[in-house]
Amino acid sequence: MASTKSLLLPAALLGGLAVPAAAAAADMTVSVEIPRLTVAEYHRPYVAIWIETPDQTAVKTLAVWYDVKLKNGEGATWLKDMRQWWRRAGRDLKMPADGVSGATKAPGKHQVTFKAAALSGLKPGQYNLVIEAAREVGGREVVRVPFTWPPKGSASASASGKSELGAVTVTVKP
Repeated sequence: MASTKSLLLPAALLGGLAVPAAAAAADMTVSVEIPRLTVAEYHRPYVAIWIETPDQTAVKTLAVWYDVKLKNGEGATWLKDMRQWWRRAGRDLKMPADGVSGATKAPGKHQVTFKAAALSGLKPGQYNLVIEAAREVGGREVVRVPFTWPPKGSASASASGKSELGAVTVTVKP
């Protein structure tokens, strides 16, 4: 009888772990278009990508693209120009952040996939993926794309900026 209980207990524990493991295995792919602008002085935009709750509370910074190669870390000085991200999450983040910070991107379409590890700790519910871009001698723009976590199946949502950002698409897959 004791051996039956010891066999059932691990099976019951493993059965309880199946749902969180499946949720943790979900990925998110973000496609961001940085438009080609015809201006006298063009600088690549700084871009922050983060997740927030519907009340705009920052949950997790996923990526920050900025001039990481400026001497003495001077590129980080201008991160505060992405005002919404800076006020909600950026000022508390030590840059460069491993797995988060990277170089600015040229005009064009860029795709980034965030694996389960980058999304760990995200509780089930409604969220917004937020992308903010700020450009020296240019403008600033924020685009929000709503999504549900964890995904029950593949789902996509998109939005579009008007000046500093083009089309933004978020795809979540279990």
